[in-house]
Formats: sequence, C-alpha cells, structure tokens
Amino acid sequence: MKILVFLIIILAYIVFIGILNEKIFHIQSDIAMIMFSLIISLILLTIRLISPTDSIGTFVDGLGEFGFEEYLMDGMLCFMLFAGAGKVNMGKFKQNLRPICLLALLTTLISSFLYGILFYGIACLLNLPMDIWMCILLGCVVSPTDPIAATGILNKIGLSKNVCSVIENESLFNDGTGVTLFVFVRSIILGSGNSNFFTLMFKEIAGAVAVALIVSFLLFKLMEITRDPIRYILISLLDVSLVYMICEHLGFSGVIASVVCGMYFSYNMDRMERTVKVVDPSEFYKDFWEILESILNSVLFVMIGLLVLDLKLCTHMAIIIPASLILIVLSRMLGVSLSAVLTGRRIPGKYNLFEYVTLMTWSALKGGLSLALALGTAAYLPEEVYDIFMVVTYVTIFYTVLFQGLSVKKVYFMLEDHKAGRLKALRDKT
Repeated sequence: MKILVFLIIILAYIVFIGILNEKIFHIQSDIAMIMFSLIISLILLTIRLISPTDSIGTFVDGLGEFGFEEYLMDGMLCFMLFAGAGKVNMGKFKQNLRPICLLALLTTLISSFLYGILFYGIACLLNLPMDIWMCILLGCVVSPTDPIAATGILNKIGLSKNVCSVIENESLFNDGTGVTLFVFVRSIILGSGNSNFFTLMFKEIAGAVAVALIVSFLLFKLMEITRDPIRYILISLLDVSLVYMICEHLGFSGVIASVVCGMYFSYNMDRMERTVKVVDPSEFYKDFWEILESILNSVLFVMIGLLVLDLKLCTHMAIIIPASLILIVLSRMLGVSLSAVLTGRRIPGKYNLFEYVTLMTWSALKGGLSLALALGTAAYLPEEVYDIFMVVTYVTIFYTVLFQGLSVKKVYFMLEDHKAGRLKALRDKT
C-alpha cells in the first residue's frame, strides 16, 4: 500500500506540473518537472516547519525517505539507458568516435581528480573532516554527465544532430567511467583496494560489452523468428534486464552493458527494417520505448525534487555551495580542453577550441546517477561528510539542469553565430 500511495503522489505531481507548464510556463518538460517538484517540496518543508501537527511532518518525511537509490540503480536505470541508446545515430557515432571516447574517458577522469584536489584545498581551509580521497570520491560523484538529462533535455531544444550525437553518446558512456572510478576510489577509502584503475576499467568495460553482445545476439535471434510486435517489446525488456543483472552480479558495468544492448537492438532493428515494417506497421516497439522513456524520466525528475525533503544542511554552506559550483565548471572546462587538444582537427561541427570547450562545458548536465552514487556513501562515510556529499551533489544537479539546461540553447546559437562570423572572416581573407 505504501508503494501505491507513493505512486499516486508521483503521478499527481507529473500530471499537475505537466498541465501547469503546458498552459502557462512553456518550459522544456523535463526541466519543468524538476523545477516545480523542487518548489512544491520547499512549500511542503515550510508547512512542516510552521505546522504543529505530527501527521504532516510524518507525511513529508515519508516522501523524502523513499528508496531513490534502489529505484534507480536496481530498477529503472537499465531501461532508461536502453531507450536512450536505442536512439543513437550510428553514422554520427562512428563519425565522432574519437571525441566521444576522449570525453567519456579522459575528460571524466581528469574532471573527477581535478575537482577532488581543488575541493580538498577548500576542505583544508574550512577544517572539514575530509581527506584527499574523500574529496576525489566527491569528484567521481559530480563529474560524469547524466545520460538521462542529456537525452531527455538537450535533444529537445534545437541543437544540431551532430552536436547532440557527441553530447548524448558521451553521457551514455562516461557514466561507466564515473562508476568505475567511484568504485576504485571507494575501495581505497575502505582499505580494500586490490587493483589499479585501468585494470578495473578494462574488466568493467570488456566484461559488460561481452555479456551484452552475447545475450543480445542470442535474444535477437528470437526477434528474427517471431512475427508478433508485442513479443519484440518483451524480448527487448528481457534482454536489457537480464544483461544488467548478470553484469552487476559479476562486477561488470551494468551501465555500459545497457547502452550496448540498446545500440545493438537499434542497429539490428534498422538492418531488418523491411521485416519490421511488415510485422509492426503501427510501430508499437518504437512507440513503447519512447513512451516508457518519457514516463520514467518524469518520475525520476520528480523524485529528485522530492529528495530535498530528506536533505540535511551541512556546515559552511555559504562557502561550500558557491565554491563547488565554480569547481564543477572549472574542472569540466579543463578536462574538455585536454580532450579537445587531443582530438585535434577532428573536433565536431567545425568548431574551434574555444567554441567546442564552451559548448561541451555548458551542456554537461548532471542528474539521477550522481544522486544515487551520493546516497550510496551513507554506509561508510561519517555523517557530516555524507551531508556535505548530499548538499554538493544536489546543488550541482539543480544548477546544471536548471541554469545551464535553460540557457544552453542560447549559448549554442551564440556559438553558432561566432563560428559563422569566424568562417566568413576566413573566407574573406582567402
């Protein structure tokens, strides 16, 4: 009954916010969900503070304590990633493979360590009970861009397909780097580290790709012999959930595996396009995954807004919050800059270094995975440090989604104008 009540509340949030936004505000739908759910949650917190009754306080606390980490990491994440990866343009992916790999691997690694080192300086100045590895662990939490935020927000605001391809594919793959680095640093903090990062990374990626390809190959054979579009949907659900469970059990990256499954099914569905058109003329398969992705994204963003109800304030917030926001932009910018230098002339979209670094920095939205990782630190971090992790992660998510997410379209078109002027000047010189 508790789950049903929570589901009713979530659906009420989604319907109310959706209609309010459609009729009045006209903000991008996913941004509206997280923004207005936060506003409603802050109103509920205010009511709890001024209300003398215990029933309201119990109700508000119950909303904030719902198992977000279990919902995302053990439930819906694999389906969201599969749906997002299913929309990958394979031609653009191959064309931009080098910058995507550099952003997903090198930029995430550099950003995580750089953020942690700089935050350690702040921790020393404020006498926070955090050593260097705790600070780097925080960097691992907040540095990876979020695939759900990227595919749910950036793809709907008018960016070019080439730009969207780089941003979306980076976000789909860099979570694997972030989670692997998170596990590695966590093992150092807990004193159980027995391998280096690159060995762990290879194991996570190679194992995930192998399991995903083997299981997807076998299950897609069933797709080729069936003529029932509903069975297409069931087989795809079975594939991604089975692969994710196997990988998590074996210590591989379920995140990477889910992405590979989505790309494998998308590529092979395109390959058998004629058969699909005959068997599934109403496009049940495609519509199912689009609808499921939309629903799960809405639920996720509402739950992020609700989690503010369970947030505890940390010490030195007035310094930690602005400093953490500066560090997230700075560390991302430096990480992208090094990747851009190594990308060389293969920078997508004919951008120069300044334009590319600015766009890739400003479009780096954070989301649910960062919050789930932060929540998972409660078991082994001191309470004061855990509170800092939660506040910093929460503020980072809202800053990137609301501020950067609402302004990235304007930044993109400003950079396009800058690029057009630069290219025109070059043509005039020649």
